[in-house]
Amino acid sequence: MRSYKILYYLAWACMICLGCTTTQQSQQASLPPLPKSYVSKTDSGSVAAINWKQYFKDTSLIRLIDTALVNNLDVMMAYQRIEVARSHVKFAKGQYLPFVTGAGSVGLQNYGEYTQEGVGNFDTNFSKNISESQHMSSDLKDFYVGIHASWEVDVWGKLRNKRKAATAKYLASVEGRNWVVTNLIAEIAGTFYELLALDNELEIIQETIILQSNQLSIVETQKEAGRANELAVKQFEAQVLHSKGLEVEIAQKVIEAENKLNFLLGRYPQPIIRNNDHFTSEVPTQVLVGIPSELLNNRPDIKEAEYQLTATKANVKAAKTAFYPSFTISGSLGYHSFNPQYFISPQAVVYNIVGGLVTPLINQSAIKASFRTAKAEQLEAMYNYQKVVLNGYIEVYNQMVYINNLNKIYKFKNEEVEVLTTSIETASELFLTGRATYLEIIVTRSAALQSRIELINIKKRQFTSLVNIYRALGGGWQ
Repeated sequence: MRSYKILYYLAWACMICLGCTTTQQSQQASLPPLPKSYVSKTDSGSVAAINWKQYFKDTSLIRLIDTALVNNLDVMMAYQRIEVARSHVKFAKGQYLPFVTGAGSVGLQNYGEYTQEGVGNFDTNFSKNISESQHMSSDLKDFYVGIHASWEVDVWGKLRNKRKAATAKYLASVEGRNWVVTNLIAEIAGTFYELLALDNELEIIQETIILQSNQLSIVETQKEAGRANELAVKQFEAQVLHSKGLEVEIAQKVIEAENKLNFLLGRYPQPIIRNNDHFTSEVPTQVLVGIPSELLNNRPDIKEAEYQLTATKANVKAAKTAFYPSFTISGSLGYHSFNPQYFISPQAVVYNIVGGLVTPLINQSAIKASFRTAKAEQLEAMYNYQKVVLNGYIEVYNQMVYINNLNKIYKFKNEEVEVLTTSIETASELFLTGRATYLEIIVTRSAALQSRIELINIKKRQFTSLVNIYRALGGGWQ
């Protein structure tokens, strides 16, 4: 008897050692530390902490974002992904608890008289002294009602780690939804400012067409007076036609920008209510960005990647336990009888309880493959986390430099517009007195028009950069 116990303990130790040697952890990727500041700059706070309704001042834009947060299809799908992840958490918790099921059955079985079951139901000697009332019927009835229970004892933490993985994935889905909201708000704001810029471009083009048409009328009058030729008239007329073509092109871009916003708001095309006066307001020259470590808490995509990494670590631990023995307890309790009149009685009570131990010994290729897959997924999640953190830092860094450079570009371009606007007036006066040619007028006006449009685009880029740095810092989802 003692030798059997020794063999039992040796077998148990071998199984555990086999699992330990097979599931040795691979070397983990290390995460380089974040820099302590952006471009040698450290702020006491970050605009990411500001609610988007306070960050954006335009009431029309705020109404658009409010509508999108309710109707946007990507946000709706993100909510459903959260529901799926929540269901997985409940499923994992259910696996951790005992399973109890109810069962009931009614059956009829006919045994042949000369079969083993048939003889046993009569008696083995076909005794003649048994009355007919004591004979079992050849049609044997069967009635059963009871409950069954089974429970896997989580000795090695397999079910516990599966629950941890499901919980981490649920939290990741929540952060995924937050990241969808952050990107949605940024996309709506960026498109809105693009629409305002197009409105201002269209206004400039329309003003230019009026001025060019007036200039064309003057040239036509000068031609009639013999002070200008047909070539000058055609040049001014071509300039007007070119501007009208630009007007139609910009009007098309306005329609496309409006419908892009309508799509983000989850509705069919309709006019976008907006106030163009907000576009002329000044943009901040400095934005508080805080310290890089705040990205880890502010950006939803970084937190999502972190939760995904946590889930893969739990999956590795769960896959490791597949090499160890699993212990299951099962049992049942109920009434079982061949006759309904004996059904509810102590003699009809049946029950059983079984404890089982199962462990893999031979052909573990599937378990090993599952474990290697879990380890590879963990490393992939680690690399993805590093990638997301690095990308977040670079996005903030780029936008900071971009904002500073845009302020300088806007200053130079604004001075250029002022110079060219003055030159138009000077050239027009000289042309009327015959001291400048019509080509000088056309070239000067074209340059001024182009510079005014470029100034609007720079202004749009300034607004967009403020949107992008707000997104890069993780603002918008709060």
